[in-house]
Amino acid sequence: MQSDSPKENFSGGENFVEALSAYSRCHRAKHWSGTFGEFLRAIVPAQARAIARTSHEYLWDMLVWFGRNASNSPDGNGEAADPRELFKHELFGIDDALGRVVDYFKAAAAGSDIGRRLLLLLGPPSGGKSTMAILLKRGLEEYSHTDDGAIYALQGSPMHESPLNLVPASLRADFRDTYGVEIRGELSPWARDRLEREFDGDFLRMPVDRIFLSEASRIGVGTYAPHDPTTADLADLVGSVDLSKVAQYGDEGDPRAWSWSGAVYAASRGVLEMIEILKVKREFLYLLLTLTQEQNVKVSRFPLIYLDETILAHTNLAEFHKFLQEKENEALLDRMVIVKVPYTLSYLEESRIYGKLVSAAPAFRDVHLDPHALRVASVFAVLTRLLKPEREGLDLTKKLRLYAGESVEGFSDSEIVRLRAEVPEEGLTGVSPRFIVNSISNAITRNDKKSLTSMEVLLALKDSIETDARMDTKSKKLWIDYLVLARKDFYNRWVKEDVHRALFASFEDEAQELLDKYLDEVEASLDHREVTDPITGESRAADERFLRSVEDQIKVSESGKQTFRQEVVRKAMVAYKTGEKFTLNSHARMREAIEQYLFEERRDVLRLVTSAARPDDEARKKISAVQDRLTSEYGYDDHSAKEALSYVTTLLAQE
Repeated sequence: MQSDSPKENFSGGENFVEALSAYSRCHRAKHWSGTFGEFLRAIVPAQARAIARTSHEYLWDMLVWFGRNASNSPDGNGEAADPRELFKHELFGIDDALGRVVDYFKAAAAGSDIGRRLLLLLGPPSGGKSTMAILLKRGLEEYSHTDDGAIYALQGSPMHESPLNLVPASLRADFRDTYGVEIRGELSPWARDRLEREFDGDFLRMPVDRIFLSEASRIGVGTYAPHDPTTADLADLVGSVDLSKVAQYGDEGDPRAWSWSGAVYAASRGVLEMIEILKVKREFLYLLLTLTQEQNVKVSRFPLIYLDETILAHTNLAEFHKFLQEKENEALLDRMVIVKVPYTLSYLEESRIYGKLVSAAPAFRDVHLDPHALRVASVFAVLTRLLKPEREGLDLTKKLRLYAGESVEGFSDSEIVRLRAEVPEEGLTGVSPRFIVNSISNAITRNDKKSLTSMEVLLALKDSIETDARMDTKSKKLWIDYLVLARKDFYNRWVKEDVHRALFASFEDEAQELLDKYLDEVEASLDHREVTDPITGESRAADERFLRSVEDQIKVSESGKQTFRQEVVRKAMVAYKTGEKFTLNSHARMREAIEQYLFEERRDVLRLVTSAARPDDEARKKISAVQDRLTSEYGYDDHSAKEALSYVTTLLAQE
């Protein structure tokens, strides 16, 4: 992708340095070490609630912390804090799924029974499940370096267990009365052994450290990815006897002779990510679900081992459907909270995903993409995920536009919710973002492209579909039909608007004047009053012909014109009352109508300029000016600007 100007880069660099400085100030962690007695005197009185947090409470506080610090409030205490803030720069268009995940942690942190359920993310490949898990893990790591996220553990404990577990059961009621918090954990066999062997049972002398969660260091963040299910060993989760240490200590039951390297110990006090969880043996699932529900695991030679951690699992649809077919899995399903993570159904959000992927891909570093290249690819992608609507008057194009938040006549904003509710499986199938970006990458590398137009992107997608060995002929034809639909119903309109605006420099002013004229005529029509002609000064009836010629551009029907006009006037009045000017950006459908109206008025001029086989000097200047404006103001380069003009010329010749 092309870089910005040096001045813009310098400004952006300064902002980034300031952001790093702010991050450093916020995350300048204070290390602490001492005995449990010192811990009780120096740390607990001021931080009792934070120290006694469960893993679910810690995760929820982390999400709230990110939301609070991302708000506009200088002190980070703004009311607009959104716990989904952690995900907003990486995950787009799946707000509903993110909301359900956030609700899970909120309910679990509040002590509801939800916290005794395993959280399972279910969805298609490349839909954001892994990214969600990664962001949660990275969020925990970052939060643990802040004052709010300070977390303490018994020094050297392989389970990073809470120092409060040292408090004897008989004194825990007194602790609750003194500090107002409940102690819920139990000492591990490792800690009991060390307490007796090194400190003669004097728990006040046990050393305590502040810890910092880290997946790389296996502290509070764990990940388990199943290999061959037939050879997978439960020891990967819970450890096993270390034979080399048995000879040293002489007893297999000595906690020091046990290998505490299992994933569940690494994740204690934090989160355990289980990748493709439904591929593991059933005994793995029972162990994990028991750990989630009872907060303990049982291994040979030891009593129950208390562990407090959040288990976050994810799997694909194929594995889940296979899991559902086995009746004995019903009990396991009852102990899971399943959150579907579909592909986004908004082409605008989908294009943001491509933008993120493209910005990080070396293949795109020096390649220019025209302003609609990623958008037209995202339209195609979302079309493959939609089910054909059965409602009268609704086709795939209208449905796609509704899902993107655009206005469509005959459908209110509230109906979008009902549309989605009618087909909850939408977004669980279709093309993945990875397929799109790989197709575009192949087009660049194969032809050594330095500039890619929207049409070249569509051709690259067509080639990928036709050469995909996984797809049958019927599916290929359907997807290619979607490419045609994306071009005809979206790209054609976008590129014509760009060329039109570039040709007529005064477009914005003319468009605003037309909008003002439309409002005057509509108000006169609705109030049944006459309009004063600005030129002759004479009174006349509202210009119904003009109103209908504008409304026809967006196919407002005769029967629906009153409703449409009332809506426009209502929005204009809202803008007026708030002291704002009603502009083209205030109403998406009015903008489209005015632009199309102007385009139709200038169609002959545009056709003449762009299609002249041997343009004269005047026409050549206009063509050059259009190209210059397309490159300087609308995001094109020389190659894509020429292609856009040529394409629009072809479209006009066909009309």
